[in-house]
Amino acid sequence: MSAQPKDIRVDDRHPDVEDTLHTVRRGLALKAKKLPSRLFYDERGSALFEAICEQPEYYLTRTEIAIMRDHAGDIADTLGPDVRLVEYGSGSGIKTRMLLEHLVTPVAYVPVEISRSALMESVAELATRFPDVPMQPVCADFTQPLRLPVASRSPRRTAIYFPGSTIGNFESKEAIRILRLMRTEMSDGGGIIIGVDLKKDPAEIEAAYNDAAGVTNDFTLNMLVRLNREIGTDFDVSAFRHRARYNVLAGRIETALVSTKRQDVHVGHDTFAFREDEAMHVEYSCKYSLEDFAQLAAKAGLSVAKVWMDEDHRFSVQYLVRSTPVA
Repeated sequence: MSAQPKDIRVDDRHPDVEDTLHTVRRGLALKAKKLPSRLFYDERGSALFEAICEQPEYYLTRTEIAIMRDHAGDIADTLGPDVRLVEYGSGSGIKTRMLLEHLVTPVAYVPVEISRSALMESVAELATRFPDVPMQPVCADFTQPLRLPVASRSPRRTAIYFPGSTIGNFESKEAIRILRLMRTEMSDGGGIIIGVDLKKDPAEIEAAYNDAAGVTNDFTLNMLVRLNREIGTDFDVSAFRHRARYNVLAGRIETALVSTKRQDVHVGHDTFAFREDEAMHVEYSCKYSLEDFAQLAAKAGLSVAKVWMDEDHRFSVQYLVRSTPVA
């Protein structure tokens, strides 16, 4: 009998309040304050990110969707039949749908997403569209080691799907660590399909993170709204502003929340002082040349087997396989 959305069971390993409190205290205690980008994604944050993807300045999503529209068949052929598809950061599932439409007898679809509401909404829609594909959602932080659910039948290979250029949100050392996690989880014979944003005109890149409608501004500030609600912090949201700048030398967008005045923020019994114009880092968005990313992958024991790009070479979808043993 085909699974219906109501039959789906979620493996919920979402970080709890104490974990979030510890993360925020640790980040605010740093000399250069820093909070992880995963804190963006509550229900409203996920909805705002979907809205960002529709902004005219945000070329990334529509370019990647165009690549998938043109090449999803070839990508599916590369993976072959009887694949278990594990997606990190499943989001709305539009690109996933394109891939599932071309896969031959997939063993299971395992989306891993930190926002439970976004996860279940996406899975419900995909389960309706693909009733013969077993859905095994996992609500968890994909940057930590995962215990994947057992599939009802053995897959020929496990493929990790990591779209949306999310790998760019991590500095080099952390990106290599996450690629190594993927390498372990895909096992022998597996592969990684990954979205990688490419270097281009800095003005075009910077505009994508500063849309005229202010959706990205609302998305960034929503992190503070969420923390106030969920762990009882007292950020004055009106006293922070969004800032996103492209660092040409580092090849990345650097996004921060900037305090517009001197102020104190309380986390439980702890007090953290902000100076006027002090920036709290919340996200990187790294851009790569094809050579840059191949070198990064090699440090994780992976090699680039195939690359699919749009005609203007603004964005890439790459297929990585194991190359050398990792110490």
